[in-house]
Amino acid sequence: MRGAEYEQSSMFSYISAERRVPKDHPLRAIRTMADAALKELDQRFEGMYAAMGRPSIPPERLLRALLLQVLYTVRSERLLMEQLDYNLLFRWFVGLSIDNPVWYVTVFTKNRDRLLEAEVAEAFFAAVLAQARQRGLLSDEHFTVDGTLIEAWAGQKSFKRKDEQADKTPPDDDDPGNPTVDFHGEQRRNDTHQSTSDPEARLARKGKGKESKLSYAGHVLMENRNGLAVDGEITKATGTAEREAALEMLAEVPGDKRVTVGTDKAYDTQDFVKQTREMNVTPHVTQNTKGRRSAIDGRTTRHAGYKLSLHCRARIEEINGWLKTVGGQRKTRYRGEEIIGWMFELGLAAYNLVRMRKLIADLV
Repeated sequence: MRGAEYEQSSMFSYISAERRVPKDHPLRAIRTMADAALKELDQRFEGMYAAMGRPSIPPERLLRALLLQVLYTVRSERLLMEQLDYNLLFRWFVGLSIDNPVWYVTVFTKNRDRLLEAEVAEAFFAAVLAQARQRGLLSDEHFTVDGTLIEAWAGQKSFKRKDEQADKTPPDDDDPGNPTVDFHGEQRRNDTHQSTSDPEARLARKGKGKESKLSYAGHVLMENRNGLAVDGEITKATGTAEREAALEMLAEVPGDKRVTVGTDKAYDTQDFVKQTREMNVTPHVTQNTKGRRSAIDGRTTRHAGYKLSLHCRARIEEINGWLKTVGGQRKTRYRGEEIIGWMFELGLAAYNLVRMRKLIADLV
């Protein structure tokens, strides 16, 4: 007998969101680790808010919502609020009951900016790393560093001469809101031009023969034991940004014993090799011998550890690839180095949580 279809839905439900989420769902382990990290930030959160006044969005819920945005590649805060309205899994992870109202997008964004000012992403990333260190998942001797380009939220038409007056749209242009611009024959450089949409973005390209795009440079320092990110930052995309950021991150490595760092060919310069050695860091740099002499020789390359570092170095591409395909960092949705760097660090924390869930499961 065919069952009848009824449009009337039940008015009440006696099953909570906690019971609806499977016991083996990946988000359960991630939320446990995220909650432990958020607990470490309790004092920081207390200092961010006044003792009296209208209650704001709890910072713990706000940060969990931002983690979901990274983990599930939600392209905007407006879509994130829409998902929170009807997605029980999202509500459970953030800590909202089925009947709790969802925040307005503008309210959510303004509260996120408060976390930005308090450098919460950096502190959360450090708290996640502390858990990994406590479980023995981090190496304190062998590292890898790499950089990648993150496309800015700015178009080529916004890249104009710094001394140029505001363009006037030709009266006969068929689309005044998106006027036609001809760049043919014009020499466009970062020292003479600047984006009107995102002045901190720089014109850069991945390599010879590649198109130039307005971009930022993202940098990651990875430990080689389990491929976890231990540091990361965003800088302006310049020709020396990768090496300068690498030196800054290596200087923050705790301890005074000698460590190693694996890199690709872009770091094979005399200055980088010299500076790392002065910092008590052995540079396991991929040799770039195309038409030139490498900055390192047999004194470094003859050791088995050199080949092992280059083998482990490829794993850092997994971090960059995850950040771009899942973490939404291929083309940022934000403008300005500060907030882009904040979201980049939160993305690294999210990657570590995903990776640690798997590592801890393998250890059990």
